[in-house]
Amino acid sequence: MLNNIMSIFAKRNKGIIGNYEKSSVIIFLISDNENLEVLFQVRAFNLQHQPGDISLPGGRIENGETEEEAAIRESIEELNIKREDFKIIGEMDSLVTHYNRIIYPFVALLNKNQIDPSEDEVDHVFKVPLKYFLENEPEVYEIKIMPQVPENFPYHLIVGGKDYKFSKSNIEQYFYQYNGYVIWGMTAQIIKSFVDIIRSEGLKEDNEK
Repeated sequence: MLNNIMSIFAKRNKGIIGNYEKSSVIIFLISDNENLEVLFQVRAFNLQHQPGDISLPGGRIENGETEEEAAIRESIEELNIKREDFKIIGEMDSLVTHYNRIIYPFVALLNKNQIDPSEDEVDHVFKVPLKYFLENEPEVYEIKIMPQVPENFPYHLIVGGKDYKFSKSNIEQYFYQYNGYVIWGMTAQIIKSFVDIIRSEGLKEDNEK
């Protein structure tokens, strides 16, 4: 038995414990007269999941796909663009949510200004100057997350029974408001992280000069 265990773990690649829905998105940057803009899409209003929400292009990772392959495929389908229209320039930190989802964001440079997205998936797209995010902090609101314990929960099997102190958590929800658009939720969290990286790395470069 020990030899089998040693053999299994010697060649095993690590994963993440639990069942997660995995998806990838792309932060598309567009250069406009030396100013960078970030592309967002408004999800079609006939969709069953989050109709009308503002999101980044991307979607669910299918079996056999890498995170980057899924981001590219979904973005091409949603935006009606070609692979040669953009270049992946890097990868963001992954976002693990409280809702059993993992999102893998990428950063890309899009060399196309006129976007005619798929009507089945996207109502319309819009752009926000990157400068806006660098100069404006999002509004922050806190949501408390706590367990909803079912009536048939076996309290008799745990120390403390019904008085057991279950862990609780807080989620910070970010809101950016720009020209009538409200960017919030996981999209805003990814954008805030993206901006924070630019700020911190920019300060490092300035200090090294």
